[in-house]
Amino acid sequence: MLNRVVHVLACPHCGAALTQRDRALLCTAGHNFDIAKQGYVNLLSGATKHSADTKEMVDARDEFLSAGHYAPISEALVELARRTVDPSVPGCVVDIGGGTGYYHARVMDAFPDAEGILLDISKFAARRAAKAHSRIGAAVADAWQDLPLKDGAASLVLNTFAPRNGPELGRVLAPGGVLLVVTPRPGHLQELIDALGLLRVDERKESRLTEQLAPYFSVAESERLTRTMTLDHRALAQLVGMGPNAWHSDARDVQERIGQLPDPCRVTLSVTLTAYRPLG
Repeated sequence: MLNRVVHVLACPHCGAALTQRDRALLCTAGHNFDIAKQGYVNLLSGATKHSADTKEMVDARDEFLSAGHYAPISEALVELARRTVDPSVPGCVVDIGGGTGYYHARVMDAFPDAEGILLDISKFAARRAAKAHSRIGAAVADAWQDLPLKDGAASLVLNTFAPRNGPELGRVLAPGGVLLVVTPRPGHLQELIDALGLLRVDERKESRLTEQLAPYFSVAESERLTRTMTLDHRALAQLVGMGPNAWHSDARDVQERIGQLPDPCRVTLSVTLTAYRPLG
């Protein structure tokens, strides 16, 4: 798929356009990036200070999402995209920090003529994303660095539980395009926070997000989604192991705590979905 989206990519070292030759992407300055046998390309511009999801984290996320526990989020995201995307705006569907491509693939199904590129800092996520959909290409990149994309490359940018680099998101989004952001609300997973020692969602998360993006975007539409999930102990372990809580908890302690919960357990899903338009 990379050969179909290479026209929107930019060299992470010099910003020049990339072209594909055999199993590599090249720029006119001579920078060369091999395409992995799994179908993704590593476009990191250098060392990163941020942690990439491990194979175990990606495996847990893939199994949890494939079971449909977060299907309400993907369904709401698709509907929001349908309401806000202007089909006359040129560009790709870009997913920043897109993980395994679960949400991206469902949005692509809703836009059968679109092409997509997913960026994630984890090579293990990129491996899965490269196979998530026939119209999605995948690359390893750090959301906090300059994105390896041309100016105005995206008609739609997805950002689901991922870092938000306001200047870069504004740069790569085409005029008339839309940025869709999904963030957890304070009540998200509330039954598990104390029971499993999970991280709490900041009460000011939504207002901080708006402040963070205000220099580059205006809010076009926002909605809150709350549902109740029924999760068995295996799903609970995957839920903890697939996200940032995995970096802050001991796996053995988590398993012991999970064993003390009902099986299955009712857990709150609560997120905000927001559509942003670029200023100017």
